[in-house]
Amino acid sequence: MTVLDPRTDKPFVLTGAGNLTEIGQVTGVPGGTDKYAVHGTDLGSVFAVGDTTYLVFGDTFGERTDGQTGAGGSFWRSNVLGYTTDHDPADGVRLTGMVTDEIGLAKELLDSKKVDDVEMTVIPTYGFAVGKTMYLYYMSVRHWGDPGRWDANHAGLARSTDGGQNWTRLDQTTWPGDSGFIQVSVAHVLDGGVDQLYFWAIPAGRFGGVRLMRVPAAQVEDPSAYRYFAGADSTGPIWATERDRAVLIVDDTVGELSVAYNSYLDRWIMMYLREGDGVVLREGITPWGPWSEPRTVVDAAGHPGLYAPFQYPVTGEDGRRIYFNLSLWGPYNVFLYSIDLEKS
Repeated sequence: MTVLDPRTDKPFVLTGAGNLTEIGQVTGVPGGTDKYAVHGTDLGSVFAVGDTTYLVFGDTFGERTDGQTGAGGSFWRSNVLGYTTDHDPADGVRLTGMVTDEIGLAKELLDSKKVDDVEMTVIPTYGFAVGKTMYLYYMSVRHWGDPGRWDANHAGLARSTDGGQNWTRLDQTTWPGDSGFIQVSVAHVLDGGVDQLYFWAIPAGRFGGVRLMRVPAAQVEDPSAYRYFAGADSTGPIWATERDRAVLIVDDTVGELSVAYNSYLDRWIMMYLREGDGVVLREGITPWGPWSEPRTVVDAAGHPGLYAPFQYPVTGEDGRRIYFNLSLWGPYNVFLYSIDLEKS
């Protein structure tokens, strides 16, 4: 768990990010997930529970026609969950297993109506755990619009107490579809001696900025316990009880995001899709900033249809090498990449 250092007067130290390497395919036939009827899927946010690393995927399909691009295929499930006990992504990530139904196929964790303009799908945007209890932060998508734009009914939490096999939506812990808290990245932060869950959040789609909220991990299911970053004064950050007081900590067109503390830099790293440009990376002094200007690390021109750069909790070379999943729309699957950081 990262211990919060609230000082904002430290310098940025990141000077470069290069040596981009595609390590291998995580899902689909090359990834070995076809045996679970997972021939095409996307996202793949990552969280750990004990010695097991879980990967959370979005809309998932069984067999697909030869040469098919984008989402589609047989046996549509809105979301599935895989896991691995391999703690070294340097030579690739092969799933140890997936949460399956009674015949051994990857099962849908959170059901959806699959009706356009009602509830098209339910997508987990990040997972986390409090002790052995697992949570998914999900968005209920009402309608897919133009590229990078969609409408959400709401976002919310779901809980599993049996290792991800069964999930219960927590109806009292939700955020409205027009709020800035629809897609998130989550991290445990030891803040004032309290285990706090920090949520970096964006609206539905890929054209909004980042806001921040936190909650004591022990109260994650209590909506009244959440606090929203409302700026800072001479005494430090201001945490408001009212969601509408939340301010932007990053003002950009932010797609799926992933935020993690990096031991090599002793700073926070935020990665996200900037539509049209590619995957960008920012360095943060504290969870709320200041944040550096974006640095493009995976260009869209060289990787058509890229999105969802989700960092792994493990790094290489004492934190200098970070590993992340990246979805590619054409093959509609998840790929593992690494990149090396340089500092002053």
